[in-house]
Order: sequence, then structure tokens, then C-alpha cells
Amino acid sequence: MATRSGERRNIRMTAAAAGALAVALVLSACGSGTSTAKPQASTTPSTSGTTAPVVKTLGNGVTAKEIKIGVGLIDYDTIKDVPDLAEVRLQQQEIYDYFFDYINDNGGVAGRKLVPVYKKYIPVGSTATLTACTAFADDDNVFAVTGTFYDPSGESQLCVTKQKKRILLSFDIDKSMIDQAPPGYLITPAATPQRAVKVLIKLLKDRNTFDGKKVAVLGQVKSSAIVNDSIVPDLKAAGVDLGSTGLLNIQDQDTSQPEQQLDAFIEKWKQEGVDIVFFSSYEATSLRFAQKVRKAMPDAQFLADATVILGYAQGAERAGVDPNPYEGMLTVSGPLRSDYEKSDNWKYCADIYKKQSGKEAPGPNAVIPYKGNPNKTIGTYGVINDACQLLTMFDDIATKVGEWLNYENWVNTVNNFGPIDNKGTGPYSSLGTGKYDADDNFQLVEFDSSIPPQGNFKSLTGLENVPG
Repeated sequence: MATRSGERRNIRMTAAAAGALAVALVLSACGSGTSTAKPQASTTPSTSGTTAPVVKTLGNGVTAKEIKIGVGLIDYDTIKDVPDLAEVRLQQQEIYDYFFDYINDNGGVAGRKLVPVYKKYIPVGSTATLTACTAFADDDNVFAVTGTFYDPSGESQLCVTKQKKRILLSFDIDKSMIDQAPPGYLITPAATPQRAVKVLIKLLKDRNTFDGKKVAVLGQVKSSAIVNDSIVPDLKAAGVDLGSTGLLNIQDQDTSQPEQQLDAFIEKWKQEGVDIVFFSSYEATSLRFAQKVRKAMPDAQFLADATVILGYAQGAERAGVDPNPYEGMLTVSGPLRSDYEKSDNWKYCADIYKKQSGKEAPGPNAVIPYKGNPNKTIGTYGVINDACQLLTMFDDIATKVGEWLNYENWVNTVNNFGPIDNKGTGPYSSLGTGKYDADDNFQLVEFDSSIPPQGNFKSLTGLENVPG
């Protein structure tokens, strides 16, 4: 998530624990990205218009001195001791406050102080995030919502943007959500899965990966649009020989039904002679399902539409899972973590954290065991990167809007922004009319468990600027 990172595990648990698990690991994906210097000129969306004020009024939650911002956060206090939760994010609000305070101490946003309103939730279904959406708008009257706001159905994201007419700047956003929201209201610093899929398929086709191979797609019902409207059509357009598509009915609770479904899909794939399995969605890519497919199809090549696999794969490595089912799995990513750690973007975020907290920021490859358990880590890096990436991007856009911060002027500014600094990823990012997922950094990567200390991605193509 998000750049992104994120992970998950297995074991049968309560609905709340399972749901929290599904996102907890996702979150490190969202905001544990990579980056380098400031964006460079490149092919970007059209920015021939003007960012002069369209309307000279102030939006909801905006006064002459303040801007109210809603911040959604996973409630790790409730789920942190769930046995299979691989990453625990502690002190989230405190870390977000460091970045709010830094912006406010340095002049605010066009002279206005940012005032955060925090709400925590357990990511099970849509109920908690829909409740937060309503409270942010009706009770708190925020101008925008940011932080982690995870709902794979898209209901909660559209509640914020379409129903309550507020800006949402967050991770875990797909193109179908953006297309249903008012233009310019739903923005992500990341790239949508649909864009990532197109880039991945092109890179693999260029390498002849699909030649003489049959490909099956595995996803989940809740996010089936990505599979049915993006992955399968893009594979067909590339001339790929397709096997059956499998959609798991994962309800974040009892996994017996989706596991039985997967058993049936696997048998069909073996009969069809499937060589490659393309995993989609955080849930369907989790260790429980990846292990089952790997055991039944040990020689199959795995692909994924999200870098969440890195968190899963590293968690499996720390837990001593042998063989690691994610070994050799291919996806597209931004800069490698080792490159990002040396970048100006991470230095910027780490310096703010050190200035505000007095402590050194743990880097993207840091492994900090939670309560001495090497299989469960503390995700301080992910929180730092999320807060830095999201709040800096909000600051950049709102500052460019200027004195009259309202929704009409926000949309006009976003539609004409062009290259934008994106602290949580590489040097290439942009916004413009019809392009509301900023990240343009892509490279083909492969998980290699031999990279110390817990396995990592290795680059197969080198970083490219792909605006889309």
C-alpha cells in the first residue's frame, strides 16, 4: 500500500481478527515504498489549463486559519496480539502528529494550520469505515480524509467522495473506485492495480514469459472487477492462453469455504495444464492460499498484481516456511527498498521524524521484533512513510490551490498539476485530468529468499517512468 507493502497470515480466528489481519499487512505495503529525488520532466497528463481560483469561497472544514483533516487508522491496539498478525503498527497517531506539527511549524498550508481528527477502525467489512465516513463529514466537518481507509468493496471510499463530497487521499484504491467518484476527489499516491497489471503483462510479454504457457487467474469475489475487467481482458489482448479463472468467496472469517473452492480450482488447473497462476487481491495472495497452490503445483510460476506479496513472503521466511511459496513470484514495484533507503525522499521523511521525535527512523529493511517474536515485527517505518507521503502530497496540492481552498479549486488544481513530488516512492509521479493515481515508477521484480535478512525483491528490468 500504497508505494505499498503489506502482508498477512493464516489460522482460523474471529472475524475481527481475520479482517484486521487482512489489512494490517496490507498497510505496510501501502506506505512502505521507495523513492529517490524530485520528479523529473517526463510524459505526463495534460496540464495546459490554469490553476487560478475557479470559485472564491472556502470549503467544508476550512477557515481563514485552519483546515480540518480526517485521518483513518487501523486499530492495532485491538488486534496486535493476534498470533498470525505479522506486522504491528504502534504509535500511529503520535507519528502522524509529528508530520502535522512539522507542516504547521513551517507555515502550515498557505498559512493555515492543519487540524487532524483521528478515527480508528477494525477492517472487517464496510461497517466501521462507513461509520467513520459519516462521522468525519457530519460530526467533524472535515475538508478531506487521509490515512489508511481500507474497504475492498469501495463503499467507504465512495461514501467519502461521492456521498459526502469530501476529498479522500489514501491507499488501496482501484480504478473502479476512482471512476465512480467525482473527478479529482479520490486520489492515491500509489498506482491502481489496473495500471500495475498492464505494466506487468507488457513487461512479461516482452520477456516471452507467456510463450507456450497457460495462465490461470486467482482472485476474490469482493474485488472481482480487477480480475474480470482488467487482468483477464489484458491477458487476452496480449494473446495469452488462458485457463479457468478462480474467484474465492473470502469473508474475513471462516476460510473453510474458500479453501474448498481453491481445491476445486487447483484440480481444474492441473487438468487444463496451467503453468502460471496470476494472483490478485491482498486476501487471495495470503500465505494460506499461496501455500496450498504451491504444494499442489510446485513448478508453477506465480505472478501478482500487488507488492503485498513482499510482506507475505518475508513473513513466511521469518516463520521458517520451507519451501517459501512466494519464491520466484513476479510483480511490478517502484524502487527497491535498498535504493529507496538511499534516496532524497526517504531522507526527507526520516529527517522530519528525527527532528520531531528525537529518534532515528528505522529504514525500509529494518526488522524490529514485536515482544521478542521474530515472526511479528513493529511497523514503525511503514507509519512514517505513510504519514510523510500522504501529508506532504496533501500539502503540495492544497498549497498550490492557495487562498481559496474549496472543492472546485482543488479539482482544477489536480487536473492541471502535472509532475508531483511523491515522497513515498521514486522520482516519477504525476496527476492530471483523468489520472488520479500518482505513482509512475515501475520495474519488474522477483522475490528472492536468499537476500538477507528476510528475503526481498530483486530487479529484473530497472526502474522506468510509465505515466499511463
